[in-house]
Amino acid sequence: MFGMLPFERNNDNVFDTFDNFTRNFFQSSNANLPAFRTDIRDAGDKFVLEAELPGFNKEDIKLDVKDGILTISAEHKEHQDQKDDKGNYIRRERRYGSFTRSFDITGIDESGITAAYQNGILELNLPKAVPVVPETRRIAID
Repeated sequence: MFGMLPFERNNDNVFDTFDNFTRNFFQSSNANLPAFRTDIRDAGDKFVLEAELPGFNKEDIKLDVKDGILTISAEHKEHQDQKDDKGNYIRRERRYGSFTRSFDITGIDESGITAAYQNGILELNLPKAVPVVPETRRIAID
């Protein structure tokens, strides 16, 4: 059980100064930015996947299904320019965010997948595939 708990070494001695500086410097960067959060629940005849994508517009989100893999991609670009009377920049800011996450949808009826996006939450209904029971037939003996 103790192996499941997060552990962070907190020894601040002289020999760990560089390690602590490096860890704190890269901690604030976007290098280890986690993928968007999702919740998946079993609703009987379907699975409901809810993905948190705040700040994205519906047009920024793409859903692709290929070879039993559902891929959710979201990309947002924003530019803000302020210029003075001469056309020189006073302030210019850019933001860019991109997330991609894939899910194995084996056992899902791919043609019945529906999606809705509202208030930063993408909701996908993933209907379970009805298992095909092979037919048995009796062969008459002549």
